[in-house]
Amino acid sequence: MTQTAPMSNKPRFATVWLGGCSGCHMSFLDLDERLFDLAAIADICYSPVADIKEFPANVDLTLVEGAVANEDHLRELKHIRAQTRVLVAFGDCAVTGNVTALRNLFPLEDVLQRAYVELASSGRSPSADGIVPRLLDRVLRVQDVVDVDFFLPGCPPSADSIFDFVATVLRGGRPAREGRRFGA
Repeated sequence: MTQTAPMSNKPRFATVWLGGCSGCHMSFLDLDERLFDLAAIADICYSPVADIKEFPANVDLTLVEGAVANEDHLRELKHIRAQTRVLVAFGDCAVTGNVTALRNLFPLEDVLQRAYVELASSGRSPSADGIVPRLLDRVLRVQDVVDVDFFLPGCPPSADSIFDFVATVLRGGRPAREGRRFGA
């Protein structure tokens, strides 16, 4: 008879990185020893800072960094939303599109031509070969694709604001909105 490890009663916590610079995750790592405090109150079940290949089911809280820029992001975000009880747009790219959405100022074909043909050594568009996931015509905010429960703005949010926000939600509270603004 095989024994299985007992299931934890702690909430399940995940972070995801879509189209952005990973600055929000760098700020998350700036929690330093407070990462142990989070691990004491939640099971960190998925993150780009861990080597986990598939997003799990039954996640209590997910922070989604970055905007939705390609078909893979779109598909992934819909799957994540279906598996997550509380979903947070994490950082200004997720909340507003921010720098990632600057490409919305130009036609997609012009962007691809400039980036992959004119300025690259390969001289060919990546969409022709499937080199990169197919870009969406427009970069989307997280809330343009799925329902968002909370917004955690900042470029990136500070480690203190991330910790306070996540710890509050994991403990069943509602995060404070006071003093929170775009770009902070």
